[in-house]
Amino acid sequence: MHTKKGLYLLILLLILTISPVSIYCEEYKIETGDVVVVTVYEQPDLSTKARLDSTGEITFPLIGNVQIGGLSVNEAMKKITSLLEKDYLVSPQVSIFIEEYHPKKVFVMGFVNKPGEYELFKNRDTTVIEAITMAGGFKDGAAQNGTKIIRKEGVAQTTIPVKITDIMQKGRQEENIALKPGDVIFVPESFF
Repeated sequence: MHTKKGLYLLILLLILTISPVSIYCEEYKIETGDVVVVTVYEQPDLSTKARLDSTGEITFPLIGNVQIGGLSVNEAMKKITSLLEKDYLVSPQVSIFIEEYHPKKVFVMGFVNKPGEYELFKNRDTTVIEAITMAGGFKDGAAQNGTKIIRKEGVAQTTIPVKITDIMQKGRQEENIALKPGDVIFVPESFF
């Protein structure tokens, strides 16, 4: 009797643990480079596996190129459903599964122990301090307060100075900037 109760509690705990992940997946916006599998119930010829191209499009049977980049999975399903209903099928049941997420990366360069490309956290922001930590921390002789984030947005490029001592010694966490995919963190050498 007690083992059944324990099993029910374990199942309930698992359900409660999984729920936040499900909520996150529903809010996820499909992005360039993601691989999606699109199926239509009882229409095996329409099953498609495709990587979103640089414009956020996939090619889908009957309807051609479809822009789904920037949409949630539910929004993309509704869009493909309405395009199929328009001229081809009566009440199609479309489902989309994201098979592969395109990794979001930043580049850490300069006077760090392991310069290179690093993947951002999937479910939360990654800060400049975390990226530098991923790169093995500062090398001896690094000008920590000369750290810069180089961010490209469209055709514009912005340079954001970061004073590491303000974050680490003075506790100013608001200056521990959340990174965006493609950011370059540059740590210069100290000349003193």
